[in-house]
Amino acid sequence: MKEKSFWQRIKTAFSLRMDVASNEEIEETITSGSNLYGTNMCILIFSIVIASIGLNMNSIATIIGAMLISPLMGPIIAVGYSIATNNLKLFKNSLLNLIIMVTIALISSTIYFAISPMKTETTEILNRVYPTIWDVLIAIFGGLAGIVGLTRKEKSNVIPGVSIATALMPPICTAGFGIASRNIEYFAGATYLFLINSFFIGLMAAIVTKILRIPVKEERKTSQAIRIKFAVAIFCIVMIIPSVIFAVNTVQDSFTRKNVDKYISSEFNFNKTKILKTNLDVKESKLRIVLIGEKIDDKELEKLLALKDKYNLSKIELTIDQSAIGESLSEEEIEKIIEEDISYENSSFQIKEDKKITELEKEIQLLKQEIDELKGNS
Repeated sequence: MKEKSFWQRIKTAFSLRMDVASNEEIEETITSGSNLYGTNMCILIFSIVIASIGLNMNSIATIIGAMLISPLMGPIIAVGYSIATNNLKLFKNSLLNLIIMVTIALISSTIYFAISPMKTETTEILNRVYPTIWDVLIAIFGGLAGIVGLTRKEKSNVIPGVSIATALMPPICTAGFGIASRNIEYFAGATYLFLINSFFIGLMAAIVTKILRIPVKEERKTSQAIRIKFAVAIFCIVMIIPSVIFAVNTVQDSFTRKNVDKYISSEFNFNKTKILKTNLDVKESKLRIVLIGEKIDDKELEKLLALKDKYNLSKIELTIDQSAIGESLSEEEIEKIIEEDISYENSSFQIKEDKKITELEKEIQLLKQEIDELKGNS
């Protein structure tokens, strides 16, 4: 037997047809995964409750568990497969089942968040509100992995991994949180993320089905095929544009935070004055710096304000608050300064920081030590 060349080995390694299952087996696998029956509905409700609790308690492990058991992937892949094979019966059945599942999930999560005593927006909830182009890429490659795994003779653990990566259940539950809290922005953002995941997973399923040359149930007319391709292309563009805008904003925010860090570390270095707190609100373009120790004179403050341009922070509104430390400053006054500042931060940035009380207590102790050092130097 002739030994394979390097390029033949590469071609074989990337071939989708090497270990593909029969057409009948593929259709049976995909059809069974899209069916709506008692077991799937029970598992769906269980996963809804688990995902909602995970989002509510900011528990990543709980959310991952919900994604693993969620049955939403089945009908989404079936929709893409049925479009590629022109299987109208499977398309109608899987699409209807998907709509029913999503509706039940949305209603259930809304009810949960409406009765839950925990009303705070956690980090895990906020992570599902502003999808970016990276979420689109995750959905694309996740969809590819999902359909390739389903069409193999030997089924692997690809589908659970895809369920975790593409995260279909958490966005629906976040949308339910948006309804329960009457926050249109959260509802719209989470719904958009779910649509991104669903559309591109289904699209990749259709593309791989075509690549595998699975026979169609009925041949389409050329004009009909063109219309479908045109509609899909338009929908792709419509789905991607907002994610690109969100991605640009995310990158800009990252650069702003990095520049603020450089600005503070480079310019706010004083012998008898220390930074008590820094609060950055990128959305509002506001930066608040609280200094404690020997007061900085007006000329030095003007210089600090002028140096913003050097770090590309001209659009950031800077507020510098100063608290002088003297020998007569009591322990109660120190506590008041610290508590007022922490209260200010929590009122504006509790969602982003999400700090535990124990962490704040440690921070207070560290600040007290710095204040004692300043009092000793004054």
